[in-house]
Amino acid sequence: MLRQLLRREFCAPSARRLGNHPTRAGASLAITLCLFASLALHAAAATPNQATSSRAAREDAVRSIPFDRLDPAIKAKIQSTLTSTSLYRRLPVQVTPCDPDLYLFMVRHPEVVVNIWEVMKISNVAIQRTGPDSFRASDNAGTLCEVKFCYSDHETQVIYAEGSYSGPLFSKPLQAKCVLLLKSGYMQETDGRYFVTSRMDTFIQIENAGVELLAKTLQMLVHRSADYNFIETASFLSTVSRTAEENPGGMQRLAGKLTNLQPEVRQRFAELTLEVGERAQARETVPTSAEIPNESQPARVSVRR
Repeated sequence: MLRQLLRREFCAPSARRLGNHPTRAGASLAITLCLFASLALHAAAATPNQATSSRAAREDAVRSIPFDRLDPAIKAKIQSTLTSTSLYRRLPVQVTPCDPDLYLFMVRHPEVVVNIWEVMKISNVAIQRTGPDSFRASDNAGTLCEVKFCYSDHETQVIYAEGSYSGPLFSKPLQAKCVLLLKSGYMQETDGRYFVTSRMDTFIQIENAGVELLAKTLQMLVHRSADYNFIETASFLSTVSRTAEENPGGMQRLAGKLTNLQPEVRQRFAELTLEVGERAQARETVPTSAEIPNESQPARVSVRR
């Protein structure tokens, strides 16, 4: 099953840390918001895989948001959060082997990833789809958030979230708003395999002035937590894709266990993992003398909404 529960001995410990990361200092709120995305440009101040909170990276991220494509009401909310950002972070750029269609599907359907974690018993995160592009999520440790995909194409995801954290550290709930910008790039090797480049920028606005000061004081903890979880989530998506290549039958059995998904979402996940396995099998049967693809042609990225 799922390559023995997605190589349980290899990736389950990391996945457990992802789902049960400590919530001290309100970090859980930032972590949960950054989860959706659970992913290639980079600022001149940073190396390709280096996290940064530099002004150059922040300005670069803001410029790349397609404001002209946003609904006016949500555009106003996003601009307000960008103007009043308490914590900004460009998370470490990740380059992982992953099928582009499956990657985009899981990015746009985070409930699939969460349900897999539930089946594997490695996370307490819960998520419920509330509309075509919106979700309600909880980490069952004091964090609640409403998440909306505001813009989506095969290279760019703009996500807006509002959330709260209630815990022993604060006398009243911590309220925050967050804008996530996920940029993705795709590269196909001559053997037909794909690599996905994922870069996420996070803008978090904490509404309570006293808590905002505390968050800024402890921002390195928040940043390290967000960096770690983004890296682990990108790796998990890659593992799902690789498992679909090597054990499509197991993935079909896993899909049947994802009972918290809408039937059409579960069916599409099953179809995609089967297609990934078929493409992998086709690559293995291609003669070594096969024609090398023209690198000037764009890579296959079939976006299904």
